[in-house]
Amino acid sequence: MTTTAKQLTDLDIAQNAKIQHINKIAEKLGIDVEELEHYGKYKAKLPLHLINEDKAVKCNLILVTAINPTPAGEGKTTVSIGLTDGLNKIGKKAMVVLREPSLGPVFGMKGGAAGGGYSQVIPMVDINLHFTGDFSAIEKANNLLAALIDNNIQNKTRNLNIDPRTIVWKRVMDMNDRSLRDIIIGLGGTANGIPRETGFNITAASEVMAILCLSKDFADLKKRLGNIFIGYTFDKRPVFARELKAEGAMALLLKDAIKPNLVQTLEGNPAIIHCGPFANIAQGTNSIIATKTGMSLSDYVVTEAGFGADMGAEKFLDIKCPIAGIKPKAVVIVATIRALRHHGGARPEEYNTANLVYIKKGFENLEKHIENCKKFGFTPVVALNSFYTDTDVEVNYVIEKCASHGVKAVVSKGWGEGGNGTKNLAQAVVNEIENKSGNYRQLYDWSLSIEDKIKKIATEIYGAADVTYSPKAKTQLKEFAKLGVNAFPVCMAKTQKSLSDDEKKVGRPTGFTINIREFELAVGAGFVVAIVGDMMRMPGLPTIPASEGMDIDNNGNITGLS
Repeated sequence: MTTTAKQLTDLDIAQNAKIQHINKIAEKLGIDVEELEHYGKYKAKLPLHLINEDKAVKCNLILVTAINPTPAGEGKTTVSIGLTDGLNKIGKKAMVVLREPSLGPVFGMKGGAAGGGYSQVIPMVDINLHFTGDFSAIEKANNLLAALIDNNIQNKTRNLNIDPRTIVWKRVMDMNDRSLRDIIIGLGGTANGIPRETGFNITAASEVMAILCLSKDFADLKKRLGNIFIGYTFDKRPVFARELKAEGAMALLLKDAIKPNLVQTLEGNPAIIHCGPFANIAQGTNSIIATKTGMSLSDYVVTEAGFGADMGAEKFLDIKCPIAGIKPKAVVIVATIRALRHHGGARPEEYNTANLVYIKKGFENLEKHIENCKKFGFTPVVALNSFYTDTDVEVNYVIEKCASHGVKAVVSKGWGEGGNGTKNLAQAVVNEIENKSGNYRQLYDWSLSIEDKIKKIATEIYGAADVTYSPKAKTQLKEFAKLGVNAFPVCMAKTQKSLSDDEKKVGRPTGFTINIREFELAVGAGFVVAIVGDMMRMPGLPTIPASEGMDIDNNGNITGLS
C-alpha cells in the first residue's frame, strides 16, 4: 500500500481520477459507439445482440470468491478489479463483470461496493447511488405484481379466488428497514382493500432480481415472470403471475434494466456492472446476460460471487453455471490476514495486531474453502488482499500452508498500487488456466430430492453433521411435490459470517446442525430458497449507519461515501 493511498479515501481517488469518455472504452472492445445507449459521458447500456455464444465459450472465465468475511468484508470486489487491471498489464485482453451495489449496504454498514483504493470502477458515486436506475425498475416491477394481487382480491367480478392468507409475494424497497419486515395493509375501510399481513423484502432479495439475473432474453424473462408463484386459491389451487396477465407489463418496466451497463476501472479497462442479488439471501452474482456479454467481448473475464465460497461460489457453480451453460476456467479465493486473525479468535480491536497464533487457527477457515473449491474441480489461487498491518511472518505462513495444499497464494496489492500491484496474481491465474488445472463440475445433480441437495450442501460445503427441518418446512416440502419443483436447485439463505448457521461460530466449526426454518419458492427464477436459522430477507441498519458520515455541499462535492 502506498503512502498516497493511505492518506486518500476511496472517494478522493475516484473523484480525482482521469476518467475516459465511455465511447473510448467501447472502442477498446470493438463496439460501434452507435450501439451504446448513453447515460451521460461515462456510463452506457449495451444491446443484448452483442452476445456471441461461439466467442463466449472460448473465453477464460475467472470466478473470484472469498473466505468468510469480517463484518466489513475483505475486498473481493477490489481484488476482482485489481486482477482485471493486472491481466491487462501483462498483455491480456481482460474485463471485469460485477454486481450493482444496493443502497442498503451503502447507507448501512459496508458502504459502497465499487472496489477501493486504486482498484475501483468509476464513476464510483454514480455506481453506488442509483446508477442507471436498474434497481428502481426491478422494485417497480416487483411492486406492480403486488398491487395487481391486492387489486384482484378486492375485485368482485374478475378475482381468481386467491386466499389472502396464503399470499407469499411481498413488496420490496432498496433500503435496510427492519420496521417493514412484518406489516398489515388494507386498513381504512372497504375502499382501501382487504386487510392482510404481509411485509417488505430488500430489492436485492426480490425474485424479480433473481429472474432478471437468470434470464437469457426478453422471451425467457417474460416466461419466468409469468411463472412467479403467488399463493393459493381458497380451494388450494396454486396461483401464478401469468394468471393476472402481469408478465408483459412487468417486462415492460424492465426493458432497459435487462441491458448490462458499461463503465471502466480507474486504469481505463472495461467493466460491466449489472444486477445485484445478495449471496446470503439470493444467488449472489451478476446476470447471465452481463457475464456472456463480457465473455463475447474479451479473452479473459473476471467475475465475483458474493461473500464466502460457501455462499456465492456454491450458488454460482450450482445454479448460474448450469442455467447459463458456462464453465469457469479458474477460481480465486480472497483472504486477508485480518480475516484470518478474526477466524482465529481475535476480537475486533485485535484485527490489526499481528498474532501468528490467531493466523494458525484462522487458517482452518481458508483451508475449508480451498477444499470446497476442489470439490467443484478447481485448484484455486489464493489472493492475499494486502493491508498495511500485515506482517511478513504471517503472510509467509499463509503462503507456505497454501503450498502444502498444492495451492499458490499471492499477495494482492491492488488497493495501493492498482494493476502494477496485481501482476503477480494475474500471472498465477493465467498459469492455472494454461495448465488446464480447472475441470468444473457441479456439486450435486438437480434430480436429487430437495432434502438430499440440502444435505449435500450442508455436509460437504458447510461441514455440518446433520440437517433438521422445522414443522413448517416439513409441511412445505410435501407441497413441493404437487407444484413440480423437486428438480429445482436449492438457494440457501444463510449467514455469510460463518460456515454454520450461527454467525458466532467462526473459523471451521464442526459437529453443528443446520436447521431449515422455512422455504420460499422462486418458481420463476427456477430454484427453491431454503431459509436457514434466523436469516432475514429485509436487513436492518446498524447502530451507527454509514449514512451518518455522508454529506454533499453547495458545489455538489460529496464526502463520506466509500
